[in-house]
Amino acid sequence: MVSRREFVQAAPLGALSLAGLGLAWPAAHAAAKTPRSMQDIPVEKIVSLAGDNVPRKPAQYPAQLAEILKDASDVGDSYLAEGAVGSLEAQFATLLGKEGAAFMPTGTMANQIAIRLLSGDRSRVLLQKESHVYRDEADAVAVMNAINPVPVDGGASDGLYDAMAAAFAQSAEKPYPVEIGAVSIESPVRRLDGAAVSQETVSKIGELARSKGTGMHLDGARLLLMHGNKDFDLQRYCAPFDSVYVSLYKYLGAPFGAVLAGSKDFVAKARLARHVFGGTIYHGWIAAAIASKTLTGFDQRFARVHAEAEKLLGLLGAMPGVEVQRVPNGSNIAFLKLDERMATGLRERLLERDIVVGSVHEGRLQLTFNETILRKPVAAIAAAFSP
Repeated sequence: MVSRREFVQAAPLGALSLAGLGLAWPAAHAAAKTPRSMQDIPVEKIVSLAGDNVPRKPAQYPAQLAEILKDASDVGDSYLAEGAVGSLEAQFATLLGKEGAAFMPTGTMANQIAIRLLSGDRSRVLLQKESHVYRDEADAVAVMNAINPVPVDGGASDGLYDAMAAAFAQSAEKPYPVEIGAVSIESPVRRLDGAAVSQETVSKIGELARSKGTGMHLDGARLLLMHGNKDFDLQRYCAPFDSVYVSLYKYLGAPFGAVLAGSKDFVAKARLARHVFGGTIYHGWIAAAIASKTLTGFDQRFARVHAEAEKLLGLLGAMPGVEVQRVPNGSNIAFLKLDERMATGLRERLLERDIVVGSVHEGRLQLTFNETILRKPVAAIAAAFSP
């Protein structure tokens, strides 16, 4: 049996909730670890540098929904039709530059349905070897769709195009050529510290796929975290893809859910496939209403997150004993290389100032930026790092 500690240590940073940050642990446990218990910090004051999402307590959801319902009517849906779900689907379709969008209960279902529909009767899908579809969806491509995943090198680098081109060439070799039905690209890539595939590379792969009659799917679970990146334009980035999936809970605050966007015909087929696979839940309005509220203005707020993060990294990089290490073409993650003096007692110092970070591992600390960085002046956050 997995212990509580093992479970928490195994949880990905991007999935950290309030409990994952330790805020729901017994006070005696927290007191044994730090001079101040994490439970002493009001959740609305936490500056979390250890996850994509804004930490919240389950008890906050009723109040949040009550506030949303003050200004809304007809939010209820029936089997994911109309109401807040329909409004969110239209909101995302416009945002991503697609003809339509369908609510999905999970991101895994969104990815699998997209690959299934785009592949048709072709039996292979190309994807990054680090991708969520290949590494974290339990062989669903093969088991659920009878499609063979072909993992390629390149990750989020410009070399991904060459790897995709080589995979296309290999699949076409005689005497037994095999047609590729879809290309699935994850961007940003969780297993590559949030690195994103460049616009140029995405466009080149899109042209290659079109020349082969192959569909393009974007696993953009964390796509909106790229708002604020230099030269990033959401619709332009999504244009080469026939389908785009975006998560509703990783940073939009919903308790669950995803959106899968594409052409009207694709979305109609996606809704049917969702029902066939048991995903047409009775109500999705709670997740949709919260995500829609957070989504409004998210691009502007997250651009501010990026700007403040850059200021913070600049201040930290000027401190003795700190080296800032950036992720090439990154989204919202950076690393600090810390000397022993700076690393010793760091989490405790920051906790005293309502700032939460992960563990320092071999002198290296990961910082993940989200909207909570806007709760304090970055100069105050940087000052809290100082021994």
